[in-house]
Parts: sequence; C-alpha cells; structure tokens
Amino acid sequence: MTSIASPFCTCLVATWRNHLVATWRKHLPNSNLVKHCNLVPRSGKAMVVALQPTQDATIMRKPTKHRRVVVTGMSVVTPLGHDPDVFYSNLLEGVSGISKIDTFDCEEFPTRIGGEIKSFSTDGWVAPKLSKRMDKYMLYLLTAGKKALVDGGITQDIMDELNKQKCGILIGSAMGGMQICYDAVEAFRVSYKRINPFTIPFATTNMGSAILAMDLGWMGPNYSISTACATSNFCILNAANHIIRGEADLMLCGGSDGAIVPIGLGGFVACRTLSRRNSDPSKASRPWDTNRDGFVLGEGAGVLLLEELEHAKKRGANIYAEFLGGSFTFDAYHVTQPHPNDGVGVILCMEKALNHSRISREDVNYINAHATSTPIGDLKEYKALIHCFGQNLEVK
Repeated sequence: MTSIASPFCTCLVATWRNHLVATWRKHLPNSNLVKHCNLVPRSGKAMVVALQPTQDATIMRKPTKHRRVVVTGMSVVTPLGHDPDVFYSNLLEGVSGISKIDTFDCEEFPTRIGGEIKSFSTDGWVAPKLSKRMDKYMLYLLTAGKKALVDGGITQDIMDELNKQKCGILIGSAMGGMQICYDAVEAFRVSYKRINPFTIPFATTNMGSAILAMDLGWMGPNYSISTACATSNFCILNAANHIIRGEADLMLCGGSDGAIVPIGLGGFVACRTLSRRNSDPSKASRPWDTNRDGFVLGEGAGVLLLEELEHAKKRGANIYAEFLGGSFTFDAYHVTQPHPNDGVGVILCMEKALNHSRISREDVNYINAHATSTPIGDLKEYKALIHCFGQNLEVK
C-alpha cells in the first residue's frame, strides 16, 4: 500500500509476509496548467501489430548515483472515489467504502460485505470492445494508468517527444482476472466451445500493462509482479530501479485487483481471514482494535508515474515526492501466518530500507502499515514497528 506524507517529510511504506519498504521525500507541488493528453485507446482495433522502429535501439547509459527518482503523477480507482484528492479527503474524514456486496448473490456466504466499487466508467479511457471483454481488474488498471499520465502533465505534445524506448509500465495484480476465469468455468459447464477466446490472455496479470503500453506506444520495461498484498510496492520499487539503472526515464507502476467475485470471496472465506461483521460494514475493518476479526476484501487500482528527476525538471513537471530507497525480504515461515519471532521479517525489511535510503529512524514521521485487522498479523506488525520506531515520538 502506498502513501504520500506531508510536505518535506519522509515517509516509510511497509508491507507484510512478502515485505517491501520504501522511503520517500515529499516535495511541494508546482502550479501547472496541463492540457489533457488524448488518451482515447487504440488497442481495440488490433491485438497484434508489426512495428518498424523509427530509430536504432537506445544504448543504455551506465547507472550512476546521480539518477534520482521522483513521483510526478498519480491516480486511483477506489470505493472512496476515483480522484486522489477525493480519495484522500474521504480517508481523512473517516468515510468507509465498505458495504453489502450487490454484484452477485452472496447470501450463502458467512461474509457478505466488501470494498466494492459501485460506480465506474471507462468512457474515454478504454476502447468499447475491450471494455466488454476485459476483466474488471484490467479496466481499473487501464483507467488509472491513463489518468496518472494526465495528472503528471503528459500532454499529447509531450507524449510525442518522449523516447518511447525508455518509457515502461509495471502494474501488477495479486489475483489477476478472477471474474473472467469464473465466467470460463461457468461456460465450460455447458461446453468448452462456449469459453471466451480472450480467457487466457485476459486472465494473466501481465496483460493489463501490455495493453496499456500498446495504447501508448511505450516500448520500455513491461511486465507484472504478483506478491499478494505487497504487489504494488514490489512494482514501485522495481520501477524505480529501472530508472536508477538508466533503463527507463518514466515508469507507470502500481497495482490493480478486482477479486470481489464468487470464487474470490469464497476463497478468502475458506482461508478464514475475512471479517464477518455483516451487520456493521463500515466498522468491519478495524486494525489494531481488540475486537478485530479479520480483513475486508476490496477492489480497485492505484498507479504512480515515476520519473528521473532531471527529465521531470526539464519538462516542468509537478513533483510530489522523491523516492529514496527500499528493500525486499521474506518471512520464509508459513503460507498465511507471520513469523512467530515478533515480526522478524518486517524488522529486517525496514532496517534494510532505512540503510539503503541513508536516513535515520528519527527522520521518519509517518508509517503506512499493512494492518490487515487480523488477530495475529496486527500484533506481530505492531511489535515490529515498536522495535524499529518505538523511541520516535514524531512518528504517526
């Protein structure tokens, strides 16, 4: 999960089980009036095209310590709103996006609530034909990705001048196309001939990034990562590394999921990880609370536009934050349970991230915790945070 801290502060982002910690420095935004780029998709017209490069392959420069990474655009598709400002405002006001699931009949399930997106349109962002064929996680991804470009001030004129070979996309998904897989199984009950021919490509987690790149003509690094709840953070750190190594100047990165479907809900119910507080949906997710009974399944997308600092400054981009560093670790213990040694994996990840970023614990004043509202997970994470930052009175 990603977050932006207050002006000129550093924030640390933490995840659980597959651990990733990234640190950021906040910049005050400049006031830029941008002309929206024409992002009406072209991918609905052809699935396979032959490309003749207009120039020879770019020779990558050797990475240097001077290649710094900044955030110049961001976008969200969530139950709390599809604009970052609206989303953030609702978070601050304590608005809940959790309600009774109404896209399918879930009366037989012990959990019948979720963070479901009730109102969403792809008009102007996704080709109508693709919009009808795609899994919803891909629709969230494409829409959020293109809106992040608009937020980043990538107008059509700027897009035309970009070196497309150094523009990449790394937007992952924890669950992939669960709805399209479910639909394929239902079709197979009748006959294999009824299965949608787009089932396989549209069920994979990398196809969203691929189709977005096809729409934009971006030929740089393009793939996806799937590491459960840590997916977006892994994508962000890897995207930043591509820029640091000189393999890209711009990277769209983040994550998207749409697992509120019968097999998604049923699977998590079988894991016994979901809250059953159906009578009070808005208070079902309660991290750190003594009465917590599990997490609430949600859906949506979040995308950042990362950019090499000098590249961003040259085009007069609005800079939200600077990426300072991060780390990967793994508990190597259990499929769903945290390590019994009081968050040893999380502690290792945070300490390595601080070391990589060359900042002290005292420099951190905001932590965006995983905080799944699970009885065991929350306790282990809390102990890890106290171990690393218990003496820091400024941290929030």
